[in-house]
Amino acid sequence: MKYAVVGGGIAGLAAAYDLAAHGEVVVHEAGERVGGKLQTEPFAGTMLDAAADAFLARRPEAVQLCQELGLSDELEPPAAGNSYLWSRGALHPVPKGQVLGVPTDFKALRASGVLSTLGVARAALEPWLPGRPLGADETVGEVIRRRYGAETAARLVDPLIGGINAGHTDRLSIDCVAPQIAAAARRGRSLTRALRALPAPAPGPVFFTLPGGMARLVGALVAAIEARGGEVRTGSAVTSLDELEADGVVLAAPAFATAPLLRPVAPAAADVLADIAYSSVTLVAFAYPDEAVARPLDASGFLVPRPEGLLMTACSWSSTKWAHLAGPGRFLLRVSAGRIGDDRAEAMTDEAVVTQLRDDLATTMGVRGEPLEVAVHRWPRAFPQYAPGHLDRMAEVQRALPAGIALAGAMLGGVGIPACIGTGRAAAVRARGEEPAASR
Repeated sequence: MKYAVVGGGIAGLAAAYDLAAHGEVVVHEAGERVGGKLQTEPFAGTMLDAAADAFLARRPEAVQLCQELGLSDELEPPAAGNSYLWSRGALHPVPKGQVLGVPTDFKALRASGVLSTLGVARAALEPWLPGRPLGADETVGEVIRRRYGAETAARLVDPLIGGINAGHTDRLSIDCVAPQIAAAARRGRSLTRALRALPAPAPGPVFFTLPGGMARLVGALVAAIEARGGEVRTGSAVTSLDELEADGVVLAAPAFATAPLLRPVAPAAADVLADIAYSSVTLVAFAYPDEAVARPLDASGFLVPRPEGLLMTACSWSSTKWAHLAGPGRFLLRVSAGRIGDDRAEAMTDEAVVTQLRDDLATTMGVRGEPLEVAVHRWPRAFPQYAPGHLDRMAEVQRALPAGIALAGAMLGGVGIPACIGTGRAAAVRARGEEPAASR
């Protein structure tokens, strides 16, 4: 059997890795390198990720793949577990007892200082508010504002859930981006009571990374594909499915690139994919001398809610967050800008973005002086946005595909590395004419 994979991101490579065990496989990547948003670059005497720098440890897909590739013994948890929010003009600790920003401990919420006194009082009413369990899929923002008020939605939940997706919780499907919250909201009237009743998470790290950068996972995957006889081609754009001599095809490119390929064979599915919106992100790495900041870098970093109006959306204190990035005499920051509805960074020059983010660092952290090194990474149309009903639409798209064609990637409903790996491995099964076990 011959297989083709269109798209050399982590989802496409995971699909190719499995397909190479069953036949001949060729990966077609239009760009000059594979890995998608798993890219690592030399920076300030170390190797620093230019986009995704970790994956969830409590989802099995990435951990399992690392085990298969011989990388699991090197997985590194964060050295700092706590984080901050820049809210109301100061850095405040993310309150204890929250689930994806949804508060369950109102004393901790008040102590954190993230919300005003009125905002905390409104949130604390939630267990006693009338209402019904969640019905059909809604936006995260609608659910949280209804139950906890506008301040909790804007200053606590949107930075966490919206930040993960470079999106806005007023546009994001709760079933897609926060299934744990959605399931709790369907158990009863009070979301707080339902979340409090959840079992405590299993002990252990929440995230893992690989020293040397996430590109090591990409390199190990490519080596394993080639060891199984597969081929990975860069600079190999596919403009029509007719170009592919294959018995099965996995389309693992973004939705806007996949839609034209599908249009001749599945026009309705192509229309659905073409309608998926994407947001763009700019990520800037800074290296500063230790004396450039007076405050202790005692956390993994901080998030910035929309109401603050900064260009910055998040700042990772990378050399504190990851032990392998610590170094004498300097500290490393990764600062993000851009999200759906805020394209200021996209329209600015690199120099203007760096200047504004340095101002934001001075405002939030008191960083002063010149950086030792700076690197700007642009990620246009990088994050698919999941409107309510997205999972149902993707199920319809899957059913509309001709036999032997499968989809993989973040467009299906999850931006994280484990989710993308899972879609790739499921697509490999479908491309072979079978149905993944979870779908049977």
